[in-house]
Amino acid sequence: MEASTEFSLGKESGDDGSFDRQDSAFRDWVSTDGSTPYPAEAGRYHIYAAWACPWAQRAVIGRQLKGLEDAIGLSIVHPIRDDRGWRFTGGEYSDDAEDFDFLAEAYNESDPEFDDRASTPVLWDTKHARIVNNESGEVLRMLVTRFEEFADPNSLDLYPEPIRAEIDELNGRTYDLLNNGVYKAGFATRQEVYEQEVDGVFAMLDELDERLGSRRFLFGELPVETDWRVFTTLLRFDAVYYIHFKCSRRRLVDYPNLWPYARDLYQWPGIAETVRFDDIRRHYYCTHPMINPNKLVAVCPDADWDEDPDRG
Repeated sequence: MEASTEFSLGKESGDDGSFDRQDSAFRDWVSTDGSTPYPAEAGRYHIYAAWACPWAQRAVIGRQLKGLEDAIGLSIVHPIRDDRGWRFTGGEYSDDAEDFDFLAEAYNESDPEFDDRASTPVLWDTKHARIVNNESGEVLRMLVTRFEEFADPNSLDLYPEPIRAEIDELNGRTYDLLNNGVYKAGFATRQEVYEQEVDGVFAMLDELDERLGSRRFLFGELPVETDWRVFTTLLRFDAVYYIHFKCSRRRLVDYPNLWPYARDLYQWPGIAETVRFDDIRRHYYCTHPMINPNKLVAVCPDADWDEDPDRG
């Protein structure tokens, strides 16, 4: 590949000062009934992820919570990305499936005409050597619904049938206003656009905080898919989004319900294993020269994620 150049937003940066996230290019599904070319099988699929990336962490959490570690492989990219995209540098950042040097190779292998940004997560089919899906919400949904045969029988049902419509509705709003909202605020290049997106971020946070005043998790006593989609944004909020993306009206630790709720999720068995604050901070502060040209990494906020959440 050509020599390294600094990361830029390219065509995701709109002329009106907005950030317009690219559409995911690969949207196939794993099936349990043979209705797609990708049947659920143990040992066939592999996840490419980044500890730094909230979208990828969704997939890693889904794999962990369903006990699919032996059925689905995992490779992690290096947290520092430039215009060549995510890369594998060796050691803990190695590709255990195809021995790629860059994640972009998986995209080019799947579609030689692909010319967008190579994003994480990727659900990779080792049998046909191609990407099945790179839409994080869909990858998570497949992990929690399409691999039950290989999952831990005692694992949580993260998409319970009786409340699926409610889960989908809240997923849609939290995606737009919060998960993607912090990016739309952080990458805005006009004041009025930035302020509008920040308003949306905090409207969603305020709503969630109020909702959690009367329940332990978003839909009751046990976490579901939506909780984990929200968690990966909350995890990064004070360390990155509050500072780097200027979502600076309030911190997570200022919320009476959201902060203990986030700790409750962090302390759920297996979840802390998916958290790498050093990778998270290095990625954001060293990858976006348009925001942080000197690449100074903000010190980690003094917050105790291991403090008792007292959310019983």
